[in-house]
Amino acid sequence: MKKKVAIIGGGTAGLFFAAFLDTDKYDATIYEKKATLGRKFLVAGDGGFNLTHSEELIALKSRYTPRAFLNNALNSFGNTDLRTWLGVIGIPTFVGSSGRVFPEIEIKPIEVLKSMQTHLQNKGVQIECNRTFSSWSPDGSLVFNSDMEVQADYIVFALGGASWKVTGSEGDWLDAFKDKGIGTVPFQASNCAYEVNWPKDFIQKYEGEPLKNISITVKNKKQKGEVVITKFGIEGNAIYGLSPEIREAFAPGKTAEVFIDFKPTLNADAIFTKLYQSKSNITTALKQNLKLSKAMVALLKVSLSKEEYTDLISLSNFIKKFSIKLVNTAPIDEAISTAGGIKLDAIDANFELKKYTGIYCIGEMLDWDAPTGGYLIQACASMGAYLADHVNKK
Repeated sequence: MKKKVAIIGGGTAGLFFAAFLDTDKYDATIYEKKATLGRKFLVAGDGGFNLTHSEELIALKSRYTPRAFLNNALNSFGNTDLRTWLGVIGIPTFVGSSGRVFPEIEIKPIEVLKSMQTHLQNKGVQIECNRTFSSWSPDGSLVFNSDMEVQADYIVFALGGASWKVTGSEGDWLDAFKDKGIGTVPFQASNCAYEVNWPKDFIQKYEGEPLKNISITVKNKKQKGEVVITKFGIEGNAIYGLSPEIREAFAPGKTAEVFIDFKPTLNADAIFTKLYQSKSNITTALKQNLKLSKAMVALLKVSLSKEEYTDLISLSNFIKKFSIKLVNTAPIDEAISTAGGIKLDAIDANFELKKYTGIYCIGEMLDWDAPTGGYLIQACASMGAYLADHVNKK
């Protein structure tokens, strides 16, 4: 007789676990709180469905915090494995100019999800929607919707984090785990906007303007890319990838300081030379000789004293290291992802809870972090595939 596997959560991690589970050996059922599967998976496709990144595996593994947490999973099921598997279920992919991986242009996110669901149905995976995990009963059964009990030989939780509540990622399951004596960490926003107290005149004119081809440094970590100036503050890939370091930099009641390099390809001496040799005034030289945008120049002018702006040595140094004080993170529900959840020391190397044999946790419900760029989906897919391989060997 087949053993029963209960998968709680129909997001990326749960779907990939089910996709790689041996259903000749196990009866598997996915329990999803929303009316359909993969809601956050689909939302991630807005503006371009970034499935993974094409960089070498050693570089890919370095993007995660903590660094070694996902090594086994990524070694077992890496970015090339993900692309190969997607091709098998009818989803060819391509590498964009940034190295990010997307479905072929004509393939929409819903088509990717439908292909995955068809694969699961062909494997005999059962799917029950509108099933919200509530707690455990006294005998250890899973309780859904407060009154429905389910028993299983193996339980895989893939409950997600606490951002984008509309997709079902509310993080409201945390107390049930805490009550069961499982170590947890409060959720925190990651890959999110950060609040900046912009000068009023500056933000009225430059709200929505991008700062392109920059790098941002905090706590000795540097991230290249671009950000957008918003009324709230700043957002974009050059700041998202620094989320773990920014959270560490925030002290109670204090700001976090980050530094923008407006010209990462030039050192301060080269910048000084270009400004010194220009026959134009400083503002024109910044735009024409250094190719700084109007927003960049305005930010320098509004932030520096007249002496700092007109002294070319001083100005060159500020262009390379321009301080911005971050006041706060965006609300957690507006974040792309979250850190926090189940403590990593509460699980073993195979994602099994140390206190409870046969109960596993994977995906964003664990306390780890990754930047945008395909790394979040890749990690959840890798955890699911890796755990399935582990359970298949039992």
